[in-house]
Amino acid sequence: MIGKLKGRVDEIGDDHLILDVGGVGYLVYAPVRVLQSLPSPGEAAELHIETMVREDMIRLYGFSSRADKAWFQLLMTVQGVGAKVALAALGVMRASEIANAIALGDTAQIARAPGIGKRVAERIVTELKSKAPAFASVDTGTISAAQQAKAAVPTAVGDAVSALVNLGYQPAQASAAVSAAVKSAGEEAEASTLIRLGLKELSK
Repeated sequence: MIGKLKGRVDEIGDDHLILDVGGVGYLVYAPVRVLQSLPSPGEAAELHIETMVREDMIRLYGFSSRADKAWFQLLMTVQGVGAKVALAALGVMRASEIANAIALGDTAQIARAPGIGKRVAERIVTELKSKAPAFASVDTGTISAAQQAKAAVPTAVGDAVSALVNLGYQPAQASAAVSAAVKSAGEEAEASTLIRLGLKELSK
């Protein structure tokens, strides 16, 4: 099995690239976010590879980090989620963002990915919620605290996180800031208070 490829970018398509490794061109499918971050054709690139072997095909999937590759594998354990849907999710969110969205039960964030509707997003959250902290690339304590906070005051915490995301912050940053705000203001704090303290936390 191929676990990693290092070579030169030969061609970049809408959903794939061709990586020239020692004169052999490997067709590698990858998330849009990865394709957009690749260097220009002719320049060196390195990708973590997931090799999928079936009776009628062998297909390579490439990722910029081990975390993204791990989440690709994990997402496909969910019923109704295949390689195409998993790639779509990783095309709009980093591994840490997916982990935080699942930990906080934020199905709307997951449903942003093309091909993921409300039902599939709910299934991803339900089936992977217990696994999200272990696969997060951010501090797992932050995620655990955010889970507890949301369980205690779901509306205030959810509204605060959504507000910070709407202001342009990444979901991982927003959830961590709101978690810190809950620790400071208490579990009964209103959304407006959590937003204010969250912004203060983000400005540090």
